[in-house]
Amino acid sequence: MSQVLCKDSIYAFSGKHEPVLRIASGTRLTIETYDCFTNQIQSEATAIDSIDWNRINPATGPIFVEGALPGDVLKVHIERIELGDQGVMATGPGLGVMGHRIEKFEVKLIPIEDGHALFNQIKIPLNPMIGVIGVAPAEGEVSCGTPGAHGGNMDNTMITAGATLYFPVGVEGALFGLGDLHAAMGDGEVGVSGIEIPGKVTVTLEVIKGLSIAHPFLENADSVVSIVSAPTLDEAVKTAVEQMVDRLLPTTGLPLAELTMLMSAVGQTQICQVVDPLMTARFVVPKRILNQLDAALF
Repeated sequence: MSQVLCKDSIYAFSGKHEPVLRIASGTRLTIETYDCFTNQIQSEATAIDSIDWNRINPATGPIFVEGALPGDVLKVHIERIELGDQGVMATGPGLGVMGHRIEKFEVKLIPIEDGHALFNQIKIPLNPMIGVIGVAPAEGEVSCGTPGAHGGNMDNTMITAGATLYFPVGVEGALFGLGDLHAAMGDGEVGVSGIEIPGKVTVTLEVIKGLSIAHPFLENADSVVSIVSAPTLDEAVKTAVEQMVDRLLPTTGLPLAELTMLMSAVGQTQICQVVDPLMTARFVVPKRILNQLDAALF
């Protein structure tokens, strides 16, 4: 099994990057990551001006998947997420939802012990998840701190072990990367950081031919999910719903009006994050409903 080290990092998704690894479709590999600060914060006394803010949200990669061409789909199954033994959180003026009321940059180191993150005396159950994950966009480059149709900094708490993601391939080889692990994070990531932590992720990457999507999708044991990032939450929510309807319409046998009614009865609109340059929302549909229609996402 191949392994990619965190020293092989990028700070933007772009078709211009040279791949650090070339693999065949169907390859299983382990990817090591820095935390979102590139492990720069090791003390609660860290000053804001001591951090290199050009080295934020690194993604390990990019990884070239043979056979992936624009218009294809890259399927990414997350098998395992292994966390380091210490996380970090930070917030400050202008950062996150409360940044207009916070007067100075503050850091908190968060030990990881016995399946919990220790925040003062509070034991927070771990929810290991991936904040940044995606492929190169079809044109230009996108900072790893920004989400989009290519994936990127979606900060979706459902991107956990056992989930499978589907990304639209924009360039030859897809140029996949991931990073920004969290030991735990609430939907919204309102303070601009979850419990940021280095670690390792084991994934299998597979190219799907004959299928095109415009935005990422996710599938787990219980649900199918569309994920959309847009300038406003209103736009992200509406597009996520429409993406799901368009994806399911050919497979359910229902006319558009009835499928829309069904989605209104069983689908859930949810917030992923509200602190990045674009807002990210998801639309979640239970598999138990689709199973009654013999319908599948992919």
